[in-house]
Amino acid sequence: QELYRLGRQEVPSNVIGELVMEHLQRMDKIAYIRFASVYRSFGDVETMFEEIQHLLNRAKPATET
Repeated sequence: QELYRLGRQEVPSNVIGELVMEHLQRMDKIAYIRFASVYRSFGDVETMFEEIQHLLNRAKPATET
């Protein structure tokens, strides 16, 4: 639906990748990390760990900072 709202006949693959990541982030955190590791080409464990930390921090309620 979001792709149709863009109103384009052609959509760049990076736009599709970012939309997929947004939806996976809300639906399935493990699938998000798996997809992100390939899509963003994580080169090492530290980069993946940073993304996991970022994901966990976004999941916390605003009052827990």
